[in-house]
Amino acid sequence: MRTSKSLLLFSIIVLACCQTVSDAFSNSNNSDPKPTIGTEPAASSLSAKWKKEDIDTAASSDYLTEVEKQVVVEVNKVRTDPAQFAIKYLQPIRRYYRARMLQYPNEKATQTTEGIRVLDECIKVLMSSKVLKALSPKKGLALAARDQAKDQAKTGATGHIGSDHSTVTDRMNRYGTWDLSAGENINYGNNQARRIVISFLVDDGVPSREHRKNLLDGSFSFIGVAVGPHRTYGSMCVLVFAGGYK
Repeated sequence: MRTSKSLLLFSIIVLACCQTVSDAFSNSNNSDPKPTIGTEPAASSLSAKWKKEDIDTAASSDYLTEVEKQVVVEVNKVRTDPAQFAIKYLQPIRRYYRARMLQYPNEKATQTTEGIRVLDECIKVLMSSKVLKALSPKKGLALAARDQAKDQAKTGATGHIGSDHSTVTDRMNRYGTWDLSAGENINYGNNQARRIVISFLVDDGVPSREHRKNLLDGSFSFIGVAVGPHRTYGSMCVLVFAGGYK
């Protein structure tokens, strides 16, 4: 996403009733969406390609949960070495596709919209993407993300408009002032940090690839994250981005 303050584009992954988008990267049983933190890489075991001090920008952000901190790490891995992320985490997924079906080991097969083609497209994009600066967390952006997550946990709704008719910039401005650029990604049905980020990157079924563009947008400097329950899809993640934020 590349926008000025006068033009704001939003992007969203909506898990439809036919289960074709973000649930392709979710756990096999969304009826019991317990966070599986143990399956995520510990910050201390990061690849040598990524330096902890460069990407673990949320380490001291005590207002974030461990899963939310790990989402920041995974986003920053993508931004600071997109090619390495593609090689290490996306290419191995190819073996789990059978036509449009995706089945991770010991998990139920799920149907994707575009199949392996979109994964290969994403890998190609990341292999040629430029290195970007890591994003730094901002408490105000996290609170804005949390407002939407808490709202939809109660209502079971999806999308970027809150039940109080607020937009993402309305929510951002409750806790500070955004500048330069702003955006929001929302994912339903995932509760593991890397699965969330991979789902945004692959953007299966989203022709504009807006979620991927947001993660690779060099105009952003700050991020807010909220991971929580969702009444319909079990879990959800909200990412809020800003170029400037006070």
